[in-house]
Amino acid sequence: APLGIFALIAARLGNAGGGEHFLSEMKAVGWHVVTVLTGLLAHGILLFIILLLMTRRGISYLLGMGRALVTAFGTASSSATLPLTMECVREKGISHKTSKFVLPLGATINMDGTALYEAAAVMFIAQAYGIDLSLTQQAIVFITATLAAIGAAGIPEAGLVTMVIVLSAVGLPLDGIALLLSVDWFLDRFRTSINVWSDSVGSAIVDRLT
Repeated sequence: APLGIFALIAARLGNAGGGEHFLSEMKAVGWHVVTVLTGLLAHGILLFIILLLMTRRGISYLLGMGRALVTAFGTASSSATLPLTMECVREKGISHKTSKFVLPLGATINMDGTALYEAAAVMFIAQAYGIDLSLTQQAIVFITATLAAIGAAGIPEAGLVTMVIVLSAVGLPLDGIALLLSVDWFLDRFRTSINVWSDSVGSAIVDRLT
């Protein structure tokens, strides 16, 4: 069986252009991974700055959320992490009333990491197919990615399902999702961690303002 599968893959690889073409595709996917991780890191830092300015909380709050963030990274599910997220924010002084309202709501609709990922993924698919998107189409991508992320379930790789909406909105081929399957499981863990961190920051801000 291993030899047979190797032969099938080798034949497909040869028909697709050989090793050189494969390496060029891998390089493109690698740059996509770097782009998404850079965007998520920048967003996470921005959330930390907002937290610091509005609540005077800083590193101690981030460290206090460590268990929830590690769990989010391990499970790739904000819903599965929700009980631990609520426990961590309460340990950091967030009121029970605020955590019960903000965190379940955030785990359902506040998927900013997923929105960022979907927008970057759609732009990558457009470039992979050699399709130039106008400024209007790019604006549609950003808007629909945000709306689709709101409707995404808090389960692993839910962003792939809602990405169909974004691709359809600008007329891109749905087959492009296959280009991301090899790395989506990896990126999903990072964007889930950002989703949980965003919910935690939101609960701290709401608790400060109420």
